Amino acid sequence: LDAPDMLDDYYLNLLSWSDTNILAVALDKTVYLWNAGSGEITELCTVEGEAEAHISSLSWVQEGGSHLAVGTYSGKCQLWDVQACKQLRSMDGHTQRVSSLSWNEHLLSSGGRDSIVVNHDVRIARHKIATLTNHTQEVCQLAWSKDGKTLASGGNDNKLCLWDISTSSGSNPRFEFNEHQAAVKALAWSPHERNLLASGGGTADRTIKFWNSQTGALLNSIDTESQVCALQWNPFEKELLSSHGFSRNHLCLWKYPSMAKVKELEGHSSRVLHMALSPDGCTVVSAAADETLRFWDVFVPAGKVKRSSKRENSKRGSQLPLSAEFLRPMQIR
Repeated sequence: LDAPDMLDDYYLNLLSWSDTNILAVALDKTVYLWNAGSGEITELCTVEGEAEAHISSLSWVQEGGSHLAVGTYSGKCQLWDVQACKQLRSMDGHTQRVSSLSWNEHLLSSGGRDSIVVNHDVRIARHKIATLTNHTQEVCQLAWSKDGKTLASGGNDNKLCLWDISTSSGSNPRFEFNEHQAAVKALAWSPHERNLLASGGGTADRTIKFWNSQTGALLNSIDTESQVCALQWNPFEKELLSSHGFSRNHLCLWKYPSMAKVKELEGHSSRVLHMALSPDGCTVVSAAADETLRFWDVFVPAGKVKRSSKRENSKRGSQLPLSAEFLRPMQIR
């Protein structure tokens, strides 16, 4: 899929796939919705204002994804009812752009260029229930743990912080990790092991690190030899997919915990900034600075494919158009 005006900005989060099979993509000032079942494309909203105004982050609410959070250049978090095509509310709390978002039931966490994390309770009028202030530069990624008890935040200050859900404004994080040597953009909680968090660093770092969020232990660190932009766990078995920037602009599938390389996926010509997982867990979409989205049939449910078969394994990571209509190049807008 062509994605014209996809911003080449490492610190943003411009892709999110709902459990109702709607892919949200932010292209400069506008959010587009692609129905992966029907192939229908609709325009949800556009930000107005100065020339540099843009959509800076997207995140679907978890179960029953009809609500989409949209972070803007002006520091607002908008909440949209996608079925009604209606903005429900606009929440403040940031003085600069909102570059990361993560849901935990009714709690929406937002991270900004102003270096703070704000926890919003979207059910109530006074939505701002905590402001977390440990970072010193842009908060470029947020991820709530599967059990909803821990928020991971990664920043351009090279910090990775873990916060308890009960953390109040001004409190310190449970842990602060300073082992990465560049911005911590990629974060992913394991669906297989409780308290296991993977993090990835920027160009000066190039590592994927694994943490025990309960003890604070660094379990492993591997040099990927390129900027780590995003991480996605295989929901069916212990594998991790990483996407990269300079110098190879590829995706790489790793076996965990050995971190043996299973497969490299090539096709993008610029850094692969974002990844999102389909609701059935089988397909990953990647978005890159080359202004394309590519679909990879990379994760296989247990028992569906004999993993020992070379022929079948060779199919893993093939680009996958999700409906016949997308066999030809098509622009999102």
